[in-house]
Amino acid sequence: MTIVQVALDVPLARTFDYLASDATSGDLGRLVLVPFGPNRRVGIIVGLAHASEVEPERLRPVVRIVRSRPPLPAHILDLCLFCSRYYHHPLGEVLLGAIPTALRRTQGTALSTPVVFRLTAAGAAQAPEGLPRASVARRALLDRLRAAGALADHDIRGAGARRALRSLVAAGWVSSSDQPAHEPGREAPASGAQPGPTLTTGQAAAVDTVLAALGSFQTILLQGITGSGKTEVYLRILEAVLAGGGQALLLVPEINLTPQLEAQLAERFGAGRLVTLHSALAEGERLVRWDRAAAGQVGIVAGTRLAVFTPLPRLAAVIVDEEHDASYKQQEGLRYHARDLAVFLGRQRGVPVILGSATPSLESFRQAEAGRYRRLTLDTRASGRPPAVRIVDVHGVNLDNGLSPVLLQALADNLARAEQSLVFLNRRGFAPTLLCPACGWVAPCQRCSARLTVHAPGRRLRCHLCGHHEAVPRVCPACGSQDLRALGEGTQRLEQVLAARLPAARVARIDRDATRRRGAFRALRERIDANQLDVLVGTQMLAKGHDFPNLTLVCVLGADLGLMAADFRAEERLFALLLQVAGRAGRGDRPGQVLVQTAFPAHPLFAALQAQDYDGFARGQLTVRQASGFPPFLYQALLRAEAAEEHAVFDFLREAARCTGPLPEDIVMYDPVPANPARVAGRWRGQLLLQSTARPPLHRLLDAWLPRLPEQRVHWSIDVDPLEV
Repeated sequence: MTIVQVALDVPLARTFDYLASDATSGDLGRLVLVPFGPNRRVGIIVGLAHASEVEPERLRPVVRIVRSRPPLPAHILDLCLFCSRYYHHPLGEVLLGAIPTALRRTQGTALSTPVVFRLTAAGAAQAPEGLPRASVARRALLDRLRAAGALADHDIRGAGARRALRSLVAAGWVSSSDQPAHEPGREAPASGAQPGPTLTTGQAAAVDTVLAALGSFQTILLQGITGSGKTEVYLRILEAVLAGGGQALLLVPEINLTPQLEAQLAERFGAGRLVTLHSALAEGERLVRWDRAAAGQVGIVAGTRLAVFTPLPRLAAVIVDEEHDASYKQQEGLRYHARDLAVFLGRQRGVPVILGSATPSLESFRQAEAGRYRRLTLDTRASGRPPAVRIVDVHGVNLDNGLSPVLLQALADNLARAEQSLVFLNRRGFAPTLLCPACGWVAPCQRCSARLTVHAPGRRLRCHLCGHHEAVPRVCPACGSQDLRALGEGTQRLEQVLAARLPAARVARIDRDATRRRGAFRALRERIDANQLDVLVGTQMLAKGHDFPNLTLVCVLGADLGLMAADFRAEERLFALLLQVAGRAGRGDRPGQVLVQTAFPAHPLFAALQAQDYDGFARGQLTVRQASGFPPFLYQALLRAEAAEEHAVFDFLREAARCTGPLPEDIVMYDPVPANPARVAGRWRGQLLLQSTARPPLHRLLDAWLPRLPEQRVHWSIDVDPLEV
């Protein structure tokens, strides 16, 4: 009898055996529908056997092997297997988490060949503005099809959208098919491609070096100051990959950066040669794009961290933009780091990996210093020159809602010159604290170890951890005083204050609250590009990847908060954030200026920032890390636990610590401590840290220790190479 070994999306570090008399080696990597308890589940076949440890009478047959879809290729299976082993996570959860959600459904069209809708030549030729104004649904559907290339049937929902679809099909503008648009392995032809600008000397040298590395594995750290044209280097590499018939993977840290990047790629290479993949896509839309990439029908896949698992049969290069960004680290479930998996993928496929950043992570910087990564530098801007950085001492200064007189004057002067300004504060809401001066009461979140943030619209208190919200009380719940005060500044308060202080300015706030609606961020970007805004008030959403030619002044508030964090990575993150946001100034023809408020102007971080000396800062940080015994000179794993009761968390962690037995000399285990924050959404959280001088002993300990962890009613996870300790 033939037995298939199936990986299922369950929190168990094992596979499951099923009978499948017609299974062959060609079914490895295929989706399979199997019975599991009283239900059915979708799994992936990862092995074949002729015998099982399960008694023959207990073996159950598969319901169906899905042969209407190609199997996952061997390199994706290997990548997931490495991921499972390195991060000590069940293989089934890794594999099923790596594929589009639509493929994990036991019902619907995902497990059969989906019906796909695409524009016909007549539909592609239709100008949206030529449609009657009453055809809003048809215009919207045409726009979606142009952007996505194709939509699955279950992506077109709602009576209005379905009626619009029927009318577009009847008009001959949209066609349906259960077949790919092109033969598998063939890319869509280029259309509308545009040539690039003339390269600087540094850009040309970087491009030549990378192109010489095509066809072999090499990790290249492309360290370029903000505005030095790293994106143009990426585009030239992609151009060469496409010309050679290959495919490229381009990872970006934020969804908000994806539309801008997609537009740049489409303008250069034509929309038919690329797809973007990120979590904001509808299930069916992501599946269609994933299928096109896996079939080799597009040459470029640009996406956020999950895109690293996309099957690419002709992969020739991997690019990780803003490689230092913490967004590449998944913080729930499988806690993988997409940058590190990208390096593994490059080694596995024998292709170069380009890590780009103005402020490389200390891990990558150290690898380059040691010669394990090749470092290329871009130390001049492609246009304009680096902004002048000025440190504004606010110690003892009377601030106006967080704004010093120096900043207010600079904003007024910039407005008089008709130039754009950015006021940067990485704290959304109106005020971080609601206080009763009479008794000292501070508005708490009843479900988290956090204070509620005051939000101006609707006078609401919101928790930025769990999402709880409530009305601002009229009187203090503790003493009845009516004198409640909103203390501190958030972006909403700054927006109001700046509108009052600069009445002639067109002020706009750009944070998660202001861009929550679909298309809101793109609309704000268009207003910025059209010079319809004078002062931007924003969070870290604006710190990286954006090019605003008219923006010449950046004012930074709240920088000192980053110096007070307990995390040993706090200064590294703060410096990277400040240098990135400073780089938004002066990217056009006019010079830029950056003003950073601080009560600690003598701190070495601000001296390095003013000199824009990342290398000096990074080497100083590495010296401190080595002397203190912190990564990247040591290796860490964090056992995290959470439960409804605090005592359950620490009972589990103390018992887990006893399960290790005697520790090797090169491994240290620290006592269980509360996580930061200790309580989120009504659940208590704690953690236990292991630290080792080398990776192999740490992983050997985890292999032996994790199966012995006590069975208690807590949710636990292991985080290898944690970014937050």
